[in-house]
Amino acid sequence: MSQKVRADISPPYLSSGSDRDLNLQSTLQELQLYNFQVEASCTAAEVAKVFEKYPLLPGAILVEEGNYTGMISRRRLLELFIRPYGQELFFEQSLAIFYSYARTPILLLADHTPILTAMQLAMRRSPELMTEPVVVKTESDTYSLLDAQELNIASWQIRGIETQVRYERSQIQMIQNDKMASLGRLVDGIAHEILDPVGFIWGNLTYISKYSQDLLKLIAAYEQESPHPTKEIIYLKEEIEFDFIEEDLSRVLTSIYTGAERLKKLVTSLQNFCHIDEVYPKPADLHKCIDNILLLINSRVKKEIQVIRNYGNLPPVYCFVGQLHQVFMNILSQSVDVLLDEAVRLQLNPAPGDKVEIPRIEINTSVISQTAKNPQVPDSRWVSIRITDNGPGMSKEFQQQIIESFSVEKRADKETSLAVSYRIITARHGGKFNLRSEVGVGTEFEILLPLV
Repeated sequence: MSQKVRADISPPYLSSGSDRDLNLQSTLQELQLYNFQVEASCTAAEVAKVFEKYPLLPGAILVEEGNYTGMISRRRLLELFIRPYGQELFFEQSLAIFYSYARTPILLLADHTPILTAMQLAMRRSPELMTEPVVVKTESDTYSLLDAQELNIASWQIRGIETQVRYERSQIQMIQNDKMASLGRLVDGIAHEILDPVGFIWGNLTYISKYSQDLLKLIAAYEQESPHPTKEIIYLKEEIEFDFIEEDLSRVLTSIYTGAERLKKLVTSLQNFCHIDEVYPKPADLHKCIDNILLLINSRVKKEIQVIRNYGNLPPVYCFVGQLHQVFMNILSQSVDVLLDEAVRLQLNPAPGDKVEIPRIEINTSVISQTAKNPQVPDSRWVSIRITDNGPGMSKEFQQQIIESFSVEKRADKETSLAVSYRIITARHGGKFNLRSEVGVGTEFEILLPLV
């Protein structure tokens, strides 16, 4: 290989890549890429001379009059040269003839391809192509080479980062779970302490009501026996407004009954929400779960949002009831936030064509059947819970971001309340979590839980 390299062969150069640390979203353009293009009319000997001078160069991009035609790797060139009579046959031949003889499948990717995706595609190649470089195309239609080893190292670096993030996140999640369990026990204890005096009030209200009625009967009997009371009694009845007390006493007792009952339900709902699940799922009334959450967020809903409950006939569902409480809280809170924000926007900054509707959340439950793809497998039965609002809806891009947050890779980067809900429904209960939304119409969350 003592021949001179043609003057029209530009020397290869290596791009610097990005100085940022690699992450899960890093793309191929952040890696170091080799740029070495040669005309197909050049000989194999001339390219071999360049390979000898630059030992790390993985290959060469072939062009004809500046247009991309293919790629020849260092390994393929060496393999043909070491064959019997290989140098005599190919050494002085043009790269066009050499490439037609040694052509192999080429992995061509855009420079905005994620590194992890590129690694998955590279690993799907046949074993003899594993070390072949990857051709990377930029938006300006230029072509570069990425060494397979460089791609492998970058991929392992990202996997290491992902593993570290997952480990740190699992530690945070363990701490968070421990805090939530402690908070649940604390709230449960406080709720129990509240329920005790509420129970005393509730239990004694019956006696108070009976005693008050008996006393009023006694006073009425005295008035019949003594139709002409003394001046002192008349004055005292006027001073204490006896006629008003006699009329209002029943309403006061009814109000106390209502308040005590509401407080009892609220504390019970709080206890259920902070319920610590057992190891195994237990049957639960899903309607009661939803009503518990609606009671807890009632102070935010008030009269501003209309809540419509269309409950079907649901059997008890085996589930982790504490986790389902969290799912319903996440979804309903999301819908309430969206509706309240939209109501404020319409009030402060209305846009032409805006429809003024009463904010509404509709909850529908039913038992449905889904036909199995395999005719030998019986149809599956599911409990369907659909929570729909008439808010502004979500754009397709935002919906895609939410759906991506459900994936394993995105979950390690950022955890949202909807991602937590998705994991609880799918991973913990073997169910399905669907999201449907349309701008200007509203959003629907559908939860499907299997019936055992």
